[in-house]
Amino acid sequence: MTITLITGANKSLGFQAARELVALGHLVYVGARDPEKGRRAAEELGARTVRLDVTDPASIRSAAGQIKADEGRLDVLVNNAGIPGHLNSAGIPGHPSTAREVTAETLRTVFETNVFGAAQVLHEFLPLLGTSENPVVVNVSSGLGSIAGVPFEGESPVESWIPAPGYAASKAALNMLTAQFAYLLPELRINTVDPGYTATDFNGHRGTQTVEEGAAIIVRAATVGKDGPTGKYLSAQGPVAW
Repeated sequence: MTITLITGANKSLGFQAARELVALGHLVYVGARDPEKGRRAAEELGARTVRLDVTDPASIRSAAGQIKADEGRLDVLVNNAGIPGHLNSAGIPGHPSTAREVTAETLRTVFETNVFGAAQVLHEFLPLLGTSENPVVVNVSSGLGSIAGVPFEGESPVESWIPAPGYAASKAALNMLTAQFAYLLPELRINTVDPGYTATDFNGHRGTQTVEEGAAIIVRAATVGKDGPTGKYLSAQGPVAW
């Protein structure tokens, strides 16, 4: 049985990906900051739960210890937990922000979860992934992390491109982290994915896709075989330009 951990899996894309992977026979651990929300989600999914706050290194170490004690290995890690950004001047999280709103502090807030959190989770779980016969890592990014997708001239190839400096920069950093790890750890199948503009509470349900459509690429990347791609930036429509 494939042992899978999904961070931020008690709702939205993480929850849907967990549902589909459970259906495919994975033993899924729902990572959640709130133990009660994690418990309820896992109960509904037929999964297990582990308390995991990606901004708390002690929480990550504890989660790794729990899964090691319970399973002895981890086959698939999905770094899904993320935040849209800081509260802008209108008090709306993740809303397009102006250049004048960007400060080191607003960047630090979003990087803490979207980049540093993902990096720390990967660091703590690498030993467990190292005991798997087919270790897979999926970093959930966004098309907004595509530098090639910025509409310097003409239209952007990224669906529903919006200016969101902090969020976009954090996802671009996550993309490069993925590429570096793919080079340094060739035994991993590690890819970054763009779920597309999906209707979740992350964007006030303004997205144009369902969670089923958004989760499709996460599930696909989580189920790659030993000969599958690594170090790629993927969407349901195909490769995304870096």
